[in-house]
Amino acid sequence: MAAFFVGSRSMIDPDADAPAGLIRRLAAIIYDLLLLVGLWMVATGALLPFTHGRAVPAGDLLFRLYLTLIAFGFFGLFWTRAGQTLGMKAWRLRLQQPDGRPVTWRQASIRFVVAALSAAAAGLGFLWQLIDAQGRSWHDIASGTVMVRTARRR
Repeated sequence: MAAFFVGSRSMIDPDADAPAGLIRRLAAIIYDLLLLVGLWMVATGALLPFTHGRAVPAGDLLFRLYLTLIAFGFFGLFWTRAGQTLGMKAWRLRLQQPDGRPVTWRQASIRFVVAALSAAAAGLGFLWQLIDAQGRSWHDIASGTVMVRTARRR
């Protein structure tokens, strides 16, 4: 049985544990953003009793912080518990440390902040993986994590 495995790569699925490509990552991000928007809608609805049914004023700093904390909780819990958000699972991706261990909360925090900066910089942090020899984005590098493809289910 050991002959079927080389390191952590399966001979049955040679793509398993290979670095994740940009298109696959972006597809997972879109999937997760749809879920996150739904979560934000529920979280906003939960505030209505406190605002007497009125909308939160545009640009309210506390509301923005509230939504940011919800986003961090969403991604942080998935990354640290299973290494996969629902979008990552659908697109067969897993976030881990280079040695295969789960991501820590410290790494998740760094990754979340740098990913936001990557997106704010017109996506340059994501595009960086196209020129990085190891296919890493800015948030992969800063957090010391890797995004890999997972094996296909049979």
